Amino acid sequence: MKLTYAGHSCFLVETKGKKLLFDPFISPNELSKGKVSADDIEADYILLTHGHQDHVADAEAIAKRTGAKIISNFEIVSWYGEKDLEGHPMNHGGQWKFDFGTLKYVSAIHSSVLPDGTYGGNPGGFVLWNEEGCFYFAGDTALTMDMKLIPMTCPKLDFAILPIGDNFTMGTEEAILASDFVETNKVIGCHYDTFGYIEIDHDAVKKSFEDKGKELILLPIGDSMSM
Repeated sequence: MKLTYAGHSCFLVETKGKKLLFDPFISPNELSKGKVSADDIEADYILLTHGHQDHVADAEAIAKRTGAKIISNFEIVSWYGEKDLEGHPMNHGGQWKFDFGTLKYVSAIHSSVLPDGTYGGNPGGFVLWNEEGCFYFAGDTALTMDMKLIPMTCPKLDFAILPIGDNFTMGTEEAILASDFVETNKVIGCHYDTFGYIEIDHDAVKKSFEDKGKELILLPIGDSMSM
């Protein structure tokens, strides 16, 4: 399983010969310029946690260029369906076996509206598992007791991708608690530094995780790693 970070909350996950793009906000992201190009990304699936512009900005263009199928909640998939894009709708608590593995749509506490003001349904996160591993992609969320259901209903996580920028989502201390709730000590951070509201002190945040016996990975934009 290979992960490439495209900035903000956007990751490209390559697993079982498929390319899964999560929450593509690339072309408007000043921090991604010169490091990642939305025009160069290939994807078989685009997974969207909610409808905010900083998570869906490049979804339509990439889906049209690559033929990627959009996976999200019913409302978001329906909205893209009106643009003649293929999708697979899900909702909270449901799971489906895709050719890349099993995907479960789980709760998130946030808000959701699509760029044109259309209701974006309830936000969510994803748990994905296959023979190569299992991980939780939280999307934008506050800390929630529902996270405790993940280890009860899914295989053991190898890692979790959690927002750590605070203000709009969880901050450091709540992300550490979230990692306890989902029972993993390996966390990849997202949703930080992109805007002034969510800038973080990298060293201080990493130390907070280390002090709790956990590993926080902050991938440079454009870098990849195998999990």
